[in-house]
Amino acid sequence: MSTNNTNNIKNEDLGLHFLALARASSSSRGGKREEEDFEEEEVPTELNTINSSGGFLVVSPDKLSVKYTGVNLHGHDVGVVQANKPAPVKRLVYYFEIYVKDAGAKGQIAIGFTSESFKMRRQPGWEANSCGYHGDDGLLYRGQGKGEAFGPTFTTNDTVGGGINYASQEFFFTKNGSLVGAVYKDIKGPLFPTIAVHSQNEEVLVNFGQKKFAFDLKEYEAQERMKQQMTIEKISLPPNVSYGLVRSYLQHYGYEDTLNSFDLAGKTTVPPVFVAQENGFNEQDNVYALNQRKTLRQLIRNGEIDAAFDKLRNWHPWIVQDDKSSTCFLLHCQKFIELVRVGALEEAVKYGRLELAKYFGLAGFEELVQDCVALLAYEKPQESSVGYLLEDSQREIVADTVNAMILSTNPNVKDLHGCLHSCLERLLRQLTACCLERRSMNGDQGEAFHLHRVLNSGKKAKC
Repeated sequence: MSTNNTNNIKNEDLGLHFLALARASSSSRGGKREEEDFEEEEVPTELNTINSSGGFLVVSPDKLSVKYTGVNLHGHDVGVVQANKPAPVKRLVYYFEIYVKDAGAKGQIAIGFTSESFKMRRQPGWEANSCGYHGDDGLLYRGQGKGEAFGPTFTTNDTVGGGINYASQEFFFTKNGSLVGAVYKDIKGPLFPTIAVHSQNEEVLVNFGQKKFAFDLKEYEAQERMKQQMTIEKISLPPNVSYGLVRSYLQHYGYEDTLNSFDLAGKTTVPPVFVAQENGFNEQDNVYALNQRKTLRQLIRNGEIDAAFDKLRNWHPWIVQDDKSSTCFLLHCQKFIELVRVGALEEAVKYGRLELAKYFGLAGFEELVQDCVALLAYEKPQESSVGYLLEDSQREIVADTVNAMILSTNPNVKDLHGCLHSCLERLLRQLTACCLERRSMNGDQGEAFHLHRVLNSGKKAKC
């Protein structure tokens, strides 16, 4: 196979990657951003009157309070009731509360979590796959009849809460708005919020979030996220490694002016920061055609697509020699978009007929062409469903495409995929993969990992 044919294959492979990014922008228009996207789960809203020890308790018509009506002759006379749904797991924390309206004769009230198969005549924590904080003795029970010292007792007019911290894999309990303590969650599978009453006239009200909690759950979540952030910030990186990652990012994307300023700043620090070659940063590959890539990025970001085409024809003609390649297609689309942006609609129509019409009917191209043409139908296209095309991010996709194409012309390039992402981005992709794998090993419990949210939380923490 000739060198030219090989280059054409490389060009198209890389171009398809960026075409997929452009199409992803199209398919996600009007949807939620990644960091806001999460899977909806059913949450507990009331007590389950079907699966309960109904002979010993009465549940109110609204299914949010329960009263013990038995006499309590032995340990199997417990009035137990679960929530109607298990605790949701795709979040940082789940939490609910009870208010003790009446502690009754003995105050043998308990709050906790139990599995679906739990025996409904036993206190939570007395049987396997359950955990309960008990009011009469303040002990915590975890799957056996013997409790362990945990917290204070609770009685009439007290508000007690139970929660699951999925980040730390712990049960935690509160009393009157204050944290009592936490214990490792060693129970797998769906867990139901559970309450128990066990002496005459005991009565409790349940709050699944329909009212404001006594415990400041948002503050607890904020503190938990801060703990995670502090753990990350305690990880020490040698200055030359972090410096090298940032430097290679600037080189990769052709930010030559910023790179020069960054290098100058590195030399004036005390002590100066230098990048050692053994850290894995290939200086020669990263600076290949740096000035040309800088110029082309600036032109595309400024909307000067004709000038970008001219430079490419002079510097790297093979990149634009196939007019039906993904790279040429994205450049032609961007030219059309820029004409619409400045209000040159007649010129945009002519350009569309001349350059975009050829892509109709071609697999992978037609959807984006249709979105481009649809810009003409709106008086205020930036506010329309195809307004994403007028955002700066669309220019960046085209600029990144051209940047990757030029990097792929480097005769010394060994890894084609290295042209797509900088070392820093590959490291972040690995971080994402590790976090997702860790969550998978934990039964997909806890918040879904979104890199944008993590990076933004780091910015807020420093403000």
